[in-house]
Amino acid sequence: MRTVRKISRKDLGYQDDAMGYFLAGFTEGEGSFNVSLRKKDDYAVKWQVVMSFNVSQKDPALLKLLQTTLNCGIIKVRKRDQLFSFDVTNPTDVIFKVIPFFQKYPLVSKTKKSNFHIFCLIAKIMEDGGHRKIAGLHEIVRLRETLNPGASRKRKYNISDIIK
Repeated sequence: MRTVRKISRKDLGYQDDAMGYFLAGFTEGEGSFNVSLRKKDDYAVKWQVVMSFNVSQKDPALLKLLQTTLNCGIIKVRKRDQLFSFDVTNPTDVIFKVIPFFQKYPLVSKTKKSNFHIFCLIAKIMEDGGHRKIAGLHEIVRLRETLNPGASRKRKYNISDIIK
C-alpha cells in the first residue's frame, strides 16, 4: 500500500519568486488599483477614502491563488454574469500586504506602474493619517484624479464635489 503525501507548489516546479512574478503579470492584465470616496457626515472631513485592489476573472482558481499568496482579501461573484472578483479594501492589508508584494514583484507596463505609484502615494498619506485632515484629503483627491485615466472611468464623486 502506497502512502499519500501532500503535493506543494514546490513539488510542481514552482518557486516563490516565479509565482510572484506570474501573479504580478496576471495583475498587469486583469488587476486594478482604485480609490473611492464615500460621503460621511459623521467624519470630521465629511469623506471616507477607500483604497481597493481588485482582480476579476470568470474562473476563481487564480483569484484563490492570489488570495492565498497575499493572505488577505475576499472573493465574491457578481450574480448577473457570474464574474468572480478578488478584492482587498482593508487599509492595513493594502498597505502591509498588497503594496509590498508589488514592490517585490514590480509591474511592467507604463500605465499599471503609474497607477501603482499613485496608489502608493495615496496609501502613504493614509498611513500617516492625512485622510483625516482637509489638506490631506485634498491631496488624495488631486492624486486620485490622475489614477486610472480614460474616458471609460466612472466616478460617483469628482474633485469639484470635494474641493470647493
